[in-house]
Amino acid sequence: MSTLQAHLTGRQLLESEVRALFPTEDLTSLQKKPAIDNKTCMRCGNTKSYLFGSHPCAKCNKRCFYCRNCISVGKASACTSVLLWIEQPYKKSSPSEPILHWQGTLSPPQLRAAHLIKESIQSKKSILVHAVCGAGKTEILFPAIEQAMRLGLRICLATPRRDVVQELAPRLKQAFPTADIESLYGGSEDRLSFAHLTIATTNQLFRFRDAFDVMIIDEVDAYPYSADQSLQKAVENARKPDSSLIYLSATPSRNIKLDRIVRIPARYHGHQLPVPQTKWLGNWKKTIKKDKIDPALIKWLLAHPKALVFMPDVESMEHYSRILGIPSVHAEDPLRNEKVMQFRKGEVKVLLTTTILERGVTFSNVHVAVVGADEAVFTDSALVQIAGRVGRDQDFPTGNVTFFHCGLTNHMMRAIRQINSMNEEAGKLGLLKEGL
Repeated sequence: MSTLQAHLTGRQLLESEVRALFPTEDLTSLQKKPAIDNKTCMRCGNTKSYLFGSHPCAKCNKRCFYCRNCISVGKASACTSVLLWIEQPYKKSSPSEPILHWQGTLSPPQLRAAHLIKESIQSKKSILVHAVCGAGKTEILFPAIEQAMRLGLRICLATPRRDVVQELAPRLKQAFPTADIESLYGGSEDRLSFAHLTIATTNQLFRFRDAFDVMIIDEVDAYPYSADQSLQKAVENARKPDSSLIYLSATPSRNIKLDRIVRIPARYHGHQLPVPQTKWLGNWKKTIKKDKIDPALIKWLLAHPKALVFMPDVESMEHYSRILGIPSVHAEDPLRNEKVMQFRKGEVKVLLTTTILERGVTFSNVHVAVVGADEAVFTDSALVQIAGRVGRDQDFPTGNVTFFHCGLTNHMMRAIRQINSMNEEAGKLGLLKEGL
C-alpha cells in the first residue's frame, strides 16, 4: 500500500497540495477535475457569485477566479485542479487492544445513549443525542468509537468551533492511546496520512470526499455550521453513502429530523443545572464611554473570584478589559489559546470573552456573567450554552450565572425556562441526587 494511496483515500486536495507532499510521484492515475468549473467550486459546491473573487494570476497570466467560500483550506481557482483517489481505497488495521483506556463509568442515562449510538453505527442509521450541557457527551461516545475502531471503520468527530477541537483532541488521545488520531483546524500541525479518528472543524471537511463510515457532529446547532449550507454539504460529501450520522447538542434545532432521538436531561454527577439570575445593569455602553463600570458588576466580580464574563462585541469587551485590567479573548486574538490555557490553569482568575467560549469548553469551579444579555447575539440557545459552563465539575457542581441586562428579552426568558424544564424532567425521572 503506497503512501499516496493512504494519504489520498477519502480526500479531495488541490493539485498543488498533492505535488508539495509527493513531488516525485506519478499522479496520472488520480481523478483530476477543475477546481472551478461553470461558475461552481468543485470542492465546496459554492455557486454564489458574491463568494467568488478574482485576481491577477502568475500561473495562468490571466485574471483568475477563485472561491472565497472555502479559501480557509487553500485557494481553489479556475486554473487549478482537485485530485481524488479513484483506485482501490486504503484499508487501515484496527488499533491494538485494548483500544479504550478509559477507567470511568457511565450513568444509566449515559449507558442508554451509548447503547443506542452503537446500534446506529451497526445499522448505519442516524441519531440525535439531546443532552444538557455537562451531561458527559464525549464520554457517551467512547463505547461507540471503540466499537467502530474494532470494526475497522473510519470515524470523524466534527465541530464548528476550533476551541472545541483543541479541547477534545487530548481527551480522546488519552482514552484511545493506541489509535491514530488527528486534529484538524486552521493552523494545526497534527495531520496524518490516514487516521482511525479525525477530529476537525467543519470547514476542514471541504478536503474530504466519501471518507468516513461514522460521522459525528458535535454542537450541531452552533454557528457557523447551523447557518452555512456549504458546511452542511461538506459534511454530506465527507461521509460515505452508507455511513452512520450522529448529532450531539444541548440546544438542537427543532428542524432536525433523524432516525432516532435520545434525551439526557441531567448531568452525569446528578446535580441540577445552575439556573441563571437576571440583574439590571442600565445603559452600560454609555457608562464605559466615561471609563466607568456599573457598581453592580463590580460587586458581582468581587463576590465571584473565578469568572468568565461574556460580552456581546469585541469593542465593548476591549473597553472593559482596559478599564478593569482584565484579559480578554476573541476569535481573531493571536494569543487566544494561551489566554484560555492561563485561565484553565488558574493563572488568570477572570477572563472576558465573546461567544467563542459559549460551548464545548470545560473549566472547573467557574462562575459566569453575561454583560448585555439583551443584545441580539445572545439567543436563547447561546444563553443556555453559556450557563452550561458553570457546575460541570463533580467536585464543584454549583455556581452562579447572572444575565446583566437593560431590559429582559424573550431569549433570556426562554433560556431560563429551558433550564428549569430540564431540571424538572431530570427530577421526575429520578436522575438528581436527593435534596438537589
